[in-house]
Amino acid sequence: MGREFRPWNVYAKDIRAELDRQSRWPIDVQEHALVAARSADPRAEELFLEYIKALYAGGPPDLIVSVGAPSAAFFQRRRKDLFPTTPIVFTVLEDRRVQYSKMTENDTVVSARNDFRFLFESYLGIAPDTKIIAVINGNSPNEQFWQGELVRELKPLEDRIEIRWYDKLSYEDTLKQTASLPPHSAIFWYQMVVDAAGVAHEGDRALTRLYATANAPIFTHDDAFFGQEIIGGPMFSALDLSRKATAVAMRILGGEKAGDIKTAVNGFVAPKYDWRELRRWNIDESRLSPNSEIYFREPTVWQHYWWQIALITTVILLQAGLISALLREHRRRQLAEVQSRQRTAELARVMRFSTAGELTASIAHEINQPLGSILINAETAQSILTSPSPDIAELNEIVGDIVRDDRRASEVIRRMKSLLKKAPFELKSLDLNDVARETVEFLSSLAVARKVELTSVITPDALPILGDRIQLQQVILNLVVNGIDAMKDNSSENRIISIRTSRVEKFAQLAVSDRGPGIPEGKLKEVFEPFFTSKAEGMGMGLSIARTIIEAHHGLISAKNRDHGGATFRIKLPVSNAGTGPS
Repeated sequence: MGREFRPWNVYAKDIRAELDRQSRWPIDVQEHALVAARSADPRAEELFLEYIKALYAGGPPDLIVSVGAPSAAFFQRRRKDLFPTTPIVFTVLEDRRVQYSKMTENDTVVSARNDFRFLFESYLGIAPDTKIIAVINGNSPNEQFWQGELVRELKPLEDRIEIRWYDKLSYEDTLKQTASLPPHSAIFWYQMVVDAAGVAHEGDRALTRLYATANAPIFTHDDAFFGQEIIGGPMFSALDLSRKATAVAMRILGGEKAGDIKTAVNGFVAPKYDWRELRRWNIDESRLSPNSEIYFREPTVWQHYWWQIALITTVILLQAGLISALLREHRRRQLAEVQSRQRTAELARVMRFSTAGELTASIAHEINQPLGSILINAETAQSILTSPSPDIAELNEIVGDIVRDDRRASEVIRRMKSLLKKAPFELKSLDLNDVARETVEFLSSLAVARKVELTSVITPDALPILGDRIQLQQVILNLVVNGIDAMKDNSSENRIISIRTSRVEKFAQLAVSDRGPGIPEGKLKEVFEPFFTSKAEGMGMGLSIARTIIEAHHGLISAKNRDHGGATFRIKLPVSNAGTGPS
């Protein structure tokens, strides 16, 4: 009926492909559409007949393959007038459309057999709640024949379901009706070549429009329609029938007589279904027959990306294992660091007690001075109070002196308590200049007692750091006491220790210099090692603890001999941003 009418266009395409595949010889295939079959007007057929005769006036073809029932009917009516001796293979037609009484010795058939009741019952098997089935079929002569066959074969089902017929409507009206079917409805698609209004529907447009508007699943008899709109079921196989028809054609071209070739009638093949349509209409796959095939199933994420998922999972597991191991190691190191800090803090506290012992005399002297002043002032005040006319102004001045001396003694005790108290390592925002000043004030009495001049040059620039005040004071105290001890044999005018602070790039620096004998050149790298000491009574732990404290502050400590005698110890600590809180 035309090059693009389904299902015949699908079969024609498959047959041509099979001819190319199966043929041992080059084949020139000429394809002609029987457009006259759209009309019942006999003049159209006469004109078409003359057209074909004119095309082959130079000689008949070697073989004719008739595709579809309208083509078979045309040739069987006109066999005597058109290539009467040329062999014909009648195919892509239902067995009931073959007029076997008119078959000649040059004719053979590769046909199929419809079973409409079986198709409907198969659909009801997967959708048992169906109450209404709408039948879509056209109004061409061939379609009118099949309309009668459908009515006859489906009559036994009328007490089970309602069957609605639309062959007397235009296709536009049919689309309107099928767009509003009640629930539990289905649509059976036979074909739509020409509708009741005489409009021809070539190509896929008719089925595509029905699919776009219908509110029910669509099933059919031929898999030439399968692939997008059809839910599926038992159907004829276009490829299977095309291969069989082509195989018969090859036998004829190979020399066999067409009338001698007999082929069994083809039936429906195993059911096949469109997974997308099954999901769309909520049809459970468990209702399908065991031999059913499901097409267009979307692969699961695992099926589609199994090796990528396996690889990623393996990598994730390896990373998780590595991260777990790193976390365990990190926790172990943290615990070790905490324990190390605790041991360092305890040892540092022991060293502070040791240093405090060395400072006992100077501390006692520094406390005795204000206490002695308090005693003298108190005795003086007592004498004034026993006089007949006490001098209140003088008493007020004496009380002020007592308060001042008391505060001085209290400050000495506070500093000592701060130095000796047990506290955890804690980083806080500090100014290194303030730490240096407090330490210098604390050591001033020791310097006087040892006849040492203690000078400090504090930079006017702020030196913000993150640090533990007590431990940093201990480091400075240790360096100063070491310097004082190193100058014990110097003359009194040459006993000078200087403390300087400065900013060097991103570091706050504090330097402690003395005028002692210095450090032996071969020992400069060993001074910070445990148990290294130049004192007969020393433990050799002071500088080692100092280095541990400075490194805990992410800083550096170094020693260097001065050019004119003595040594300089430098501490460098990273400068923190202003306002930075505890780390």
